[in-house]
Amino acid sequence: MKSFLSKSGTEIIAAALAGAMLTNGCTPGKPTQPAATAPVLVAQASTTNVPIRIDPPPVGHVMPFSSVTIRPQIGGAISKISFQEGQEVKQGDRLFTIDSRPMQAALARDKAQLENVSIQFDREQKLFDQKLVSQDEFDTSRAARDTLVATVQSDEVNLEYCEIRAPFDGRTGSLQFHEGNVVKAPDDTLLTINQIHPIYVQFAVPEQFLPKIQKQMSRQPLPVTVTYENLEGLPPQGELTFIDNTVDTSTGTIQLKATFPNEGELLWPGQFVQVTLTLAELTNAVVVPSQAVQTGQNGPLIYVVKADQTVEMRPVKTGVTYNNLTVVEAGLNAGETVVTDGQLRLTPGVTVNIKNPHSSTNAP
Repeated sequence: MKSFLSKSGTEIIAAALAGAMLTNGCTPGKPTQPAATAPVLVAQASTTNVPIRIDPPPVGHVMPFSSVTIRPQIGGAISKISFQEGQEVKQGDRLFTIDSRPMQAALARDKAQLENVSIQFDREQKLFDQKLVSQDEFDTSRAARDTLVATVQSDEVNLEYCEIRAPFDGRTGSLQFHEGNVVKAPDDTLLTINQIHPIYVQFAVPEQFLPKIQKQMSRQPLPVTVTYENLEGLPPQGELTFIDNTVDTSTGTIQLKATFPNEGELLWPGQFVQVTLTLAELTNAVVVPSQAVQTGQNGPLIYVVKADQTVEMRPVKTGVTYNNLTVVEAGLNAGETVVTDGQLRLTPGVTVNIKNPHSSTNAP
């Protein structure tokens, strides 16, 4: 039998078969392949309260709340020292005793002279009342008495100066003189006392923070915390209490002081610390792990995993960072799933394969 199919008819049938094969999504001799997926790690956007702090944290140094240099007010030999160097002392505690015998002798002498001059003045006054002595003689006698009254008062003060007492509660430093040493007033330095309960931390911040600090400080106390190397336990907590009255023109910074109770004596004068000053707190802020935020040509962006396991590239507006979390001010809602690792493999619409972050195998 002769074939009635022409060459053109044969081509039409072949084209139809090829179209059917393409429609079925397969090629002759090869099985169907699933679409490729990108392995990623993800996290959920959440809400939390985030403190607004000065970043980077400034470095400060610890200063005594008060410091006084003890000097003698009278000269003499130190007869007794009533404390151990480095000891805590209370206001009014006796620190040094200077040999008081010369002061006692001077006081006794001047009291005796005052008594004699007072008797003479009483006589002169009676004679003056009777107009038997002149006004000049009476005035001279009164001046002699008043001079000795002042001398006796001075002797009594000098006798008090023989005992040197602590002007406030504080910790003593190293002794510069010991018992038996003769000291000269007021040149010799006997001791330095530092008040460390409470205590200051002084630090400087760039001047652009000054308006914000002043505004927030007028509303409420601003908390300050400090840390340092080998700190054990919680960081000391204090409060900003001082803003300097001028900006340092050479550095563009302004000096601040925070006051700390320092009950546990974790802070020591002269110590260098890292200072954290909290200006305010954002409540219920949307945050994501900082590694979820990528930088694009038009600003920060985040890859968001949709319900069908595909990703969407979302431009966002970011804010402050805190504890490896970044605040997202716009462009993202709490509860949405974001990609935290594997962004280099992603383009919008790609299907992702969410990996277990604790898996021992690395994503290909």
